[in-house]
Amino acid sequence: MLFDWVGKNREWRNTTALWVEDMSERRLAGWHYVAKTSEIEEDVPKALRIGDLFIALYKIADRYYATDDICTHEFAMLSEGYVDGDVIECPLHQARFHIPSGKVVGPPADKDLRTFAVQVVGEDVFVEIPEE
Repeated sequence: MLFDWVGKNREWRNTTALWVEDMSERRLAGWHYVAKTSEIEEDVPKALRIGDLFIALYKIADRYYATDDICTHEFAMLSEGYVDGDVIECPLHQARFHIPSGKVVGPPADKDLRTFAVQVVGEDVFVEIPEE
């Protein structure tokens, strides 16, 4: 159990939230800072590594998404692939995945990608890695 100094009256409360020095930057358990919004180009995937995970971060129509960065068909980094609308195409064998859902939309892949929640706080981008 965690206790944090929160609320208008600045009191200790039992919570799972972790606060950093600047109260505008709330960090919840499982969320990882990954980039500034200015570092992420529209339709250009950004490769991330969080612990042992390889993650691709996308900005599409001013929304942010994160998926596994490794194609489920063969070992290839999707962050090196081509974005077409809201679809990423694998650079190795052209498997296609719907970025927001991770669903396969084109062969040869037949297994969906894992997706991760993304949160933007001010200019900071966070990705949630659920605890296992």
